[in-house]
Amino acid sequence: MRVSVIGGSSIDDSEARIAEAVGRELADRGHTVVCGGLGGTMAAVCRGARTADDPAETIGILPGNRRSAANRFVTVPIATGIGHARNALVVQNGDAVIALAGGAGTLSEIGMAAAYDRPIVGLGTHDCDGIDALDRFEAVETPAEAVAAVEEETRRMAVDEAVLDDAAVDEASIDDDRS
Repeated sequence: MRVSVIGGSSIDDSEARIAEAVGRELADRGHTVVCGGLGGTMAAVCRGARTADDPAETIGILPGNRRSAANRFVTVPIATGIGHARNALVVQNGDAVIALAGGAGTLSEIGMAAAYDRPIVGLGTHDCDGIDALDRFEAVETPAEAVAAVEEETRRMAVDEAVLDDAAVDEASIDDDRS
């Protein structure tokens, strides 16, 4: 599974340790990291993913025109040249989103994740309780809980989609029988 990890470009040591732990946890569970590819949370989560016992792929969706701008832990840099608009691409390229501490860019990505119907798990990020549009947002306390929560919600969504697909096939069969 691809998991988009979003967070601030300027973070303190504690936030960096959390982001790195999220990256390690994702790698240990066999997931690919998607992020904005630059510094702060993005570098820390990629560092965690790449220095894990079984390193994970890390995809950096960059705001500028140069792939070389990616942090050194990004294995697949993607230059977009579209600035902050790349936030939508960060979210769209993950099956789920883990939101860490950040500012307005992180908040915009949380909103986009809701618009694109991605499961969103928050760990030390914005307080999103009570925002109806963020009904798929779950706050957790640890990196392990964050990864477990996105795995569970992604599984649940896959089951729901399979049930809907089966219902559509059954309905189509009924329509064919009537013809």
